[in-house]
Amino acid sequence: MPLYEHVYITRQDVSPAQVEELTNSFSEVIGANGGTVSKTEYWGLKSLAYRIRKNRKAHFTLMNLDAPPDAVAEMERQMRLNEDILRFMTLKVDALEEEPSAMMQKRDRDDRGDRGRGGRR
Repeated sequence: MPLYEHVYITRQDVSPAQVEELTNSFSEVIGANGGTVSKTEYWGLKSLAYRIRKNRKAHFTLMNLDAPPDAVAEMERQMRLNEDILRFMTLKVDALEEEPSAMMQKRDRDDRGDRGRGGRR
């Protein structure tokens, strides 16, 4: 089966628990149509570059999918009907990453040196 990375964003006034419920319901849609969700990551509430439907922030979620195209199409159809979903994007990939995504990796702050600490010397 083809492999996909799917990211969707939800309105800022939705709680993280509701975002998790949405993720579970979309995972069930994929499972019911013969696919599997290998990994989900909740990236949190982040600022948007521009307003989308009067929202300045949104909850971001990543899903790694191993599913037939029909399952992905059904999930996207249900996302279009849901008022809480602002945007979504599905990309077909050659291989799924098992380690945490770039958004979840801890930033290494040691490379910044002494900037921002103290005053001038």
